[in-house]
Order: sequence, then C-alpha cells, then structure tokens
Amino acid sequence: MSLSLVVLIEVQPGKADQQLEAFQSIAPLVRAEAGCIEYQLHRVDGNENQFVLTEQWESEAALAAHDVAPHMIEASGKNKSFRAGPAKVLKLVAI
Repeated sequence: MSLSLVVLIEVQPGKADQQLEAFQSIAPLVRAEAGCIEYQLHRVDGNENQFVLTEQWESEAALAAHDVAPHMIEASGKNKSFRAGPAKVLKLVAI
C-alpha cells in the first residue's frame, strides 16, 4: 500500500527563491529513487513564503530509504539557511 505525505514549509521573508532553487536541484534525484511515485512542490496562493510539498511512496521501506539518502541529509542542512523553521510533515491515511 502506498504512502502519501503533505509537507508544510515556510521560508524566511525574501528567501522563497532559495526554496525553489533547492527543490529544482533535488527533485530529479528524489524522483529517481526506488519507490517514489510523486514529489511535487506547490506555492500557497497569496503567500509567497509558504509551500506545500506532496509526496507519494510505494512503501514504508521506500520512504525510510528516502529519509536517509545522502542528498536528503545534505539538503536538510542547507534548508536551515532559508527556512523559517522545521517543515511539518503530515502522513495521510486513506479512508
């Protein structure tokens, strides 16, 4: 059974372009990971500092591997320079 995530991201004022650049550089790497079904960034309408990342993974194992991938560990460190705080990850359960 696949897993869906919604990740709420807020960046510091004036640093939205850094979020967009970071996503554009990492998205091809993530989308090439085994088990990645969807990995898409969205800007919140009316707020240039808020983003929503939608993810879908084939399994818990695929998501776990993603979380420890070298490019994700590196990105996590870089994100701190432009994000307003930690991202909030919502794991969705289909009903």
